[in-house]
Amino acid sequence: MAVHDEVSVLQRIASRLPYLPDALRQVADYVLAHPEAVQTMSITTLAAQARVADSTVSRFVREIGLDGYQSLRLAMAEAAFANRATGSTRTQGFVYDGIARTDGPEEVVAKIRYSSEMALAQTAERLDVDVLRKGVQAIGRASTIVFTCMGSSSIAAEEGVMRFTRAGKKCMLFRDQSIQAMAATILGEQDVVIAVSDSGRSMPVVDMVTTARSHGAATVAITSDPTSPLAKASEVSLFTSSVPSGGELYGEAVTSKWGQLLVMDSLYAAFAATHFDETVAHLQETYAAGIQRSRGS
Repeated sequence: MAVHDEVSVLQRIASRLPYLPDALRQVADYVLAHPEAVQTMSITTLAAQARVADSTVSRFVREIGLDGYQSLRLAMAEAAFANRATGSTRTQGFVYDGIARTDGPEEVVAKIRYSSEMALAQTAERLDVDVLRKGVQAIGRASTIVFTCMGSSSIAAEEGVMRFTRAGKKCMLFRDQSIQAMAATILGEQDVVIAVSDSGRSMPVVDMVTTARSHGAATVAITSDPTSPLAKASEVSLFTSSVPSGGELYGEAVTSKWGQLLVMDSLYAAFAATHFDETVAHLQETYAAGIQRSRGS
């Protein structure tokens, strides 16, 4: 079979992703996440990176309709050259989280479901329980929890406000970035900042953590990138997993938020279990004061 351009190959891989066996999915995940690197990799190197056998990579190549591993490398290399010449990028091949032009409703649902499952599974694998315990301890010592985030990461932050308020902790979340920056200057040893950013490169979030930490506040990051400025600026970093997608053109996919929610709920649940009796008492009181009344008789 003739070599296909990079976008076509990636579209084909993305469309087949929900239907691949587990071992082939590992190869597909790596290729989707590192298409340029694959250009120069030997089959043995790719197999090692994807944590599979060489024979599995060969099966993967056949599965996506190529006649050999060299065809996969050439497809990536030739398309990369064409893209540089035209100034185009591979994000043009997808409209949202690996969704291609030719995908129908069935493929869309299958891909989103798979991405969501992967985000949860991979985040659970990356969640270090010892680091989680440190985050719980910081929350336990704090009189106030201050959340900082941008964009759709506010989904997890809002969840944190609701959960920890019901557990009896004072919580603050400012959506205005200027107020976040000002609030950071008045925090101290009695406070903890929980920062949520998938990329870890949202500079208003990083700046707030840096300022708050300089004033003595404890800092907890929820991010996908251990090399990010946010992870480096925070005392405690809990890592989510970003499922490979078509690129940044459309912004972060909602599926990446499942990992943030899993980490936030794990923080809350571990805190609640550690402070079981107090949490139950606060749950009862907050239910009577807010939830029960809102539901009427």
